[in-house]
Amino acid sequence: MLLRRDEQGMIAIGQASHAWISGQMARAWGNPEFGAVEPWEEVCLAAEQHDTGMAAWDLEPTLNPETGLPHSFIEMPLATHVELWTAGPRRLISQSRYAALLVSMHGARLYERRDLSRLSGADGQLVRDYLKDQRRLQEELRRQLGEDPKARPWTAPERVKRNSDLLWTWDLLSLALCLDWAPHTAKRVPTAGTGSATIELTAPAPATMALEPWPFAAEAVPVHCDGARLSGTYGSQSELQAALADAPRVTANFELRRA
Repeated sequence: MLLRRDEQGMIAIGQASHAWISGQMARAWGNPEFGAVEPWEEVCLAAEQHDTGMAAWDLEPTLNPETGLPHSFIEMPLATHVELWTAGPRRLISQSRYAALLVSMHGARLYERRDLSRLSGADGQLVRDYLKDQRRLQEELRRQLGEDPKARPWTAPERVKRNSDLLWTWDLLSLALCLDWAPHTAKRVPTAGTGSATIELTAPAPATMALEPWPFAAEAVPVHCDGARLSGTYGSQSELQAALADAPRVTANFELRRA
């Protein structure tokens, strides 16, 4: 769950809805400086579905008693977060093994950034077990894809790394849009060939983000997602669930521009 404040209050944006924006960016991505996306459909699917493990949870999120709002993705209990990130890639296998591989790598990258020394012994072990499980899954998916004549060229280490970095970039850009993170910096963004770039993000207007250098084909890229309009804070889980059930559904519109 992402919680976006705007001039009318609060919009609760599900993780899968934010990921939809990542997918819209993926399909608009690419120019001579930043290169193309390949394999197109598989990578765009991974971008669009990278938070699929959280879709059901976002329909009935838990209450953060400190805020009176749903737990955001950075406030969720660790065990819940790990469980949902474990489920996501396995669900995607039924659609695309390559997309599942990229999503597994994405979740592992998120957890590899954690400082395990700051976690309790039980939580640290939970993260280590998750990473071990995802590495096994990734090895199996790479093996299967390597035996598929169509998919084999996509599994070259440099190709997989580039696509993982692209997914990381689109996730960051979508979060920056939804949560008003600009000014912000996106680092190690893949360019054409084997290079990378740093993209500076600024906010010239509400719900608008300008990028320099510009990685898209069109001169401007409109994106949107669905969310639930929340009218206040809530004192219990049942109050939150009732509010979400009755909340007006709204479209959150954004635009990416050349700086």
